[in-house]
Amino acid sequence: MNADGRVVDDRRNAADKGRTHLLIGAAFLLTDISAVVTPANAQSSVPLPPVTVDQPTLKRKPARSAQRTQAAAAARQRMRNAQPAPPTPSERAAAAAAVLNEAKLHYRAMPSATTLRSGASPLDTSQTVNVVPEQVLRDQLPRNLDDALANVSGVTQANTLAGTQDAVMRRGFGDNRDGSIMRNGMPLVQGRSLNASVESVEVLKGPASLLYGIMDPGGIVNTISKRPELYQHGSVTLLGSTYANSKTGADGTIDVTGPIGNGGLAYRFIGYGVSEDYWRNFGRHREMLVAPSLAWYGENTTVQLNYEHREFITPFDRGTAFVNNAPLAIPATRRLDEPFNNMWGTSDLMQASVEHRLNQDWKLFAAYSYNTETFSANQLRITGVNATTGVETRSNDGTQGSLSNASYGTSYLQGNVWLGNFRNEILFGGDGQYRTIYRDNLIRQATPSFNFYNPVYGLITPGTTVSAVDSAQTDKLGQWSLFFQDTLHLTERFVLVGGVRYTDYDQIAGKGRPFITNTNVSQDKALPLGGAILKLTDEVSLYASYTQSLKPTSTIAPLTGGVVIGSNIAPEEGTQWETGVKFDYNKRISGTLALYDINKKNVLVSQLNPATGIVEYRTAGKVRSRGVELDVTGRLTDNWSMIGSYGYTDARVTEDPMLAGKALQNVALNTASLYLVYDFGTALPGRLRLGGGARYVGDRPGDAANSFVLPAYTVADVFATYETKVQTFPVIYQFNVKNLFDTIYYPSANSILTVAMGDARRFSLSATVKF
Repeated sequence: MNADGRVVDDRRNAADKGRTHLLIGAAFLLTDISAVVTPANAQSSVPLPPVTVDQPTLKRKPARSAQRTQAAAAARQRMRNAQPAPPTPSERAAAAAAVLNEAKLHYRAMPSATTLRSGASPLDTSQTVNVVPEQVLRDQLPRNLDDALANVSGVTQANTLAGTQDAVMRRGFGDNRDGSIMRNGMPLVQGRSLNASVESVEVLKGPASLLYGIMDPGGIVNTISKRPELYQHGSVTLLGSTYANSKTGADGTIDVTGPIGNGGLAYRFIGYGVSEDYWRNFGRHREMLVAPSLAWYGENTTVQLNYEHREFITPFDRGTAFVNNAPLAIPATRRLDEPFNNMWGTSDLMQASVEHRLNQDWKLFAAYSYNTETFSANQLRITGVNATTGVETRSNDGTQGSLSNASYGTSYLQGNVWLGNFRNEILFGGDGQYRTIYRDNLIRQATPSFNFYNPVYGLITPGTTVSAVDSAQTDKLGQWSLFFQDTLHLTERFVLVGGVRYTDYDQIAGKGRPFITNTNVSQDKALPLGGAILKLTDEVSLYASYTQSLKPTSTIAPLTGGVVIGSNIAPEEGTQWETGVKFDYNKRISGTLALYDINKKNVLVSQLNPATGIVEYRTAGKVRSRGVELDVTGRLTDNWSMIGSYGYTDARVTEDPMLAGKALQNVALNTASLYLVYDFGTALPGRLRLGGGARYVGDRPGDAANSFVLPAYTVADVFATYETKVQTFPVIYQFNVKNLFDTIYYPSANSILTVAMGDARRFSLSATVKF
């Protein structure tokens, strides 16, 4: 076992020899410690400096006073020879944090154990995990998860439901509310997951069903929480921002953490508030977050408790429309709806986890998460546009009483088992999830037309007409699973990985009053995983893997002819082959080069039966995605840090009566990003850091039929931070410019009438006081 605690030889005799050396070393260490704490031994073993003693003046003193003087001198000598007091837990935590923070400052990518359910190094795994480190989030100030993941290869934006939901395409697959967004490895249903309590973001690429169950084959996104720490510190941040045309805003964050007593208990409190103008001609975003957490760090046990409460109101903006493959010829700031188009609501997240080390080989992990969000929304839905006359038809729609929740629990054992002379890293456990998505009242109301060339707002009020047939939209999913994975170390350099998940699930979906069930599925499935890892050196490894995904075919809306999706209809199944190379050079710069091929079958397709005149549904569709991805992050030199990516994603339909050969919606063939930071270090009185970069997204089809194309775009950002001291307090000033050249771009589309628009140029200036 080396200094990092990694096993460097998988043979039993070598491991036993390593343990023997460790015990001998521990014995010598204990001997040294006992010598230090024994005064006589301390004086004999530590050489004393030479001492010059002047001849004292002879003076008669009482005998008792002389004895006291000699005793005091002996005490002073013992104090000079005594060793310094050992550091307290708080001092040790602060010292460790200082080293860790310096590594983070240079974009060191350190994956969380919650993503792969283990603490294994990325070099020792057969799947791709890309990390957006904590310092990258601090420097770039992303507005949402889609913005943060611009740093990761092969990621584009999907339908964000008018800018209110996380919607991330990974390797060509994904959507809003698809169950792929996690917090600390447990699923979320809240619309936006990136907030002030998030430390970093990780993406597990490809089918992740072995670890996470029902999922699209693109992978999962894991947001990692900031945790309580065992030394007292905190910060307060105030930020002001502005777009053009006097669109301003302000936000503030407080983050305080520290120990409670001396028994390993720690707390953290994060508070956040924002009020800012929307960059288009009307709208305002307001949000409040409180996030307290507790942790107990015992000798063999760690307990984590965290809670988040969020209240928000945000513009519900469907963007613009395209006509003849081009956006409407109106200013980018002009909206097509009304000032009352907003979404407002609350979300709550509660999580608890326990990790207990049973012995030197085995540990037990158990966790539970409950997430809920309620919201309502007003929207004028665009139903048609006339680019010649400017006439726009709209429907005065809305949602009242929307409720989503997810209850999830997991428990697993992780440890080492020796079979013969080979070490097996075993992961065995189970999980269960119950998720509900419910929309109570759906508003559907006719409204007069509108001219977007000469708009007059405020002539109508939000709709109030409830459509019974569209209301009570319900989607309930329950799944229960057991999973097993074995990482077999055949040699010091060659590793095989194998695993399987058995999952049982039920899903019911439908809508209407009276309620009509359109999906009623109850099925089970076994999902395998296989992989191999060849470590060329301690810093470079080759890997290959085979993984599968599973997702039930379902629909809330009714299908033609009263067809109900039941257990007789096969679920969507994805398979992926992946290979690549990973590196972690000198714990400074790390990255992955991956090649993959994903095929998904049993996609629901429709086809008109000419004999009956009825549209029939079947699961015969197939799609595939194949590509190359490169991700690099870390420290190039003592002064330069970077995070960069490139992705080539060829995703298209391979079997379908009408869409065969079409590229998948919102998936760009090419994506790239590069962000560089220069740290002046101690060259100036304070610490100055300058950084900037750009992200590129190529052409993408705006709908499934490829009837129009979203043009490619490049968006650049820059920032500067300066850390100094005001009196005794460290202060960091930060200046950011998002979308430096005020580029007009379209990150995603739901249809030709609902095309999302990227944010305009934004300036922000903040000050952070640490204490």
